[in-house]
Amino acid sequence: MTGASARPARPAAVLAWGIGLPAIAGAAAVAGFAPLYAWPVPIAALAVLFLAWTRSGSPLQAAITGFAFGLGLNLAGVSWVFVSLHEFGHMPAALAAVATFLFCAYLALFPAAAGWLARRPPAGRQARVLALMPAAFVLLEWVRGWLFTGFPWLVAGYSQAPASPLAGFAPVVGAYGVSLAVAVAAALLAAFAQSPAWSRPRAVLAAAFVALLGAGAALKLVPWTEPSGPPLAVALLQGNVSQHLKWREDVRERTLRDYHAAIVRSPARVVVLPETALPAFLDQLPPGYLESLRGHARAAGKDILIGTVERDAREGRTAYWNSVVRIGAGADQSYRKRHLVPFGEFIPPGFGWILAVLQIPLTDFARGEAAQAPLAAGGAAWGAAICYEDIFGEEVIDALPQAGVLLNVSNDAWFGRSLAADQHLQFSQMRALETGRWMVRATNTGVTAAIDGKGRVVARLPQFTTGELAAAPVPHAGATPFVRWGNLPALAIAAAMAAAAALRRR
Repeated sequence: MTGASARPARPAAVLAWGIGLPAIAGAAAVAGFAPLYAWPVPIAALAVLFLAWTRSGSPLQAAITGFAFGLGLNLAGVSWVFVSLHEFGHMPAALAAVATFLFCAYLALFPAAAGWLARRPPAGRQARVLALMPAAFVLLEWVRGWLFTGFPWLVAGYSQAPASPLAGFAPVVGAYGVSLAVAVAAALLAAFAQSPAWSRPRAVLAAAFVALLGAGAALKLVPWTEPSGPPLAVALLQGNVSQHLKWREDVRERTLRDYHAAIVRSPARVVVLPETALPAFLDQLPPGYLESLRGHARAAGKDILIGTVERDAREGRTAYWNSVVRIGAGADQSYRKRHLVPFGEFIPPGFGWILAVLQIPLTDFARGEAAQAPLAAGGAAWGAAICYEDIFGEEVIDALPQAGVLLNVSNDAWFGRSLAADQHLQFSQMRALETGRWMVRATNTGVTAAIDGKGRVVARLPQFTTGELAAAPVPHAGATPFVRWGNLPALAIAAAMAAAAALRRR
């Protein structure tokens, strides 16, 4: 195959393949994520993107095509940012819409850069489809995951959790490795579409596609970890406190009473409250409130994991931490959030003026220490993550293999009745797959759920309801390859593919 068509493309075809179809494919790819879990759709969507890249006449055109794909994907899948800015951040609707569009446009720059890189070397069209394009796409996904503190939302690999055969690669190479498998599968489909009908290349490509899915399915059968203790009796509380009302004095008092009653009423050995469940600084709770819970926990043999805000005044400056505090027998123990949300929990240098616009309370938190011991509760070690910390897989494994169970506490009420909470649940499912550990989630409005080591949701509460979810997570021991090596193998494979394709000449 040649790298460019001998006949100039018509303007209509350029618009369709360069902008229209990629944008539609990007928007359609959102169906692969929760709540629909239609995992084949992102593979097909990326195949359309790769086909469009092969038709691009220049690196700039390929970049525009990648931007269109990324804009379609993020406008369809991350538009819940508008809800947070407008409904809860009190930003005017027009300004929130512009801010959301600009944020989605920023995210679209990464597939744009991948398209530009994929069309730079003078390699044959088939070589680019099979090697360079998937590698460039995934490497830029990884860059998006850490640049400016990172935002690895809607990484292609997440769309395969938990049912896709390609999810079997997660314990070996993590979410980015699954992304690479998705991209390679898409490249095989794109090359298949370009090959002559009933030809030997088509048979080889079809066999490779089936082999890729078969390898993933076989890996799903491998027991990477093993149980290390009996099931734990856990209660996950979902308070369903409206973000609009949470900090009102009358609602605050009712919230404290309701959580106290639910803790005392629960027969579970471990009781978990959501992120910032108690709407007050830990040291400003009503007199006797915390001591009452401590007394109950010790008398009943319970451990209580409380999402709260800690503060400490030192050298004339008060530090605030978004924390999970464990109370029970012995001294209290805290996990303090390490990966903060820009503009939600801290203000980047030079952007202090935005506080007047967003009006979000409890900004400017301090970061927790990078190395924190797992929380001890119910006779097991818990690897904690607060809010969107659990979308950073290489940070979650810092608590492993010591931790036997993973925990996420969150407050996705900030995003209303949008796709965000379900998408966040799926990302937690990927963490369970990568680590071979149960993941339990306690959230304010949903999704509160228990996920087993295969990434399957065993139990969940309906969103926007008040309730208690009884869960029985089983602690596990051992380390998957991903726990041992993190993203390094996936990145090494992608880099090797990119290098091999870039060095090849026509």
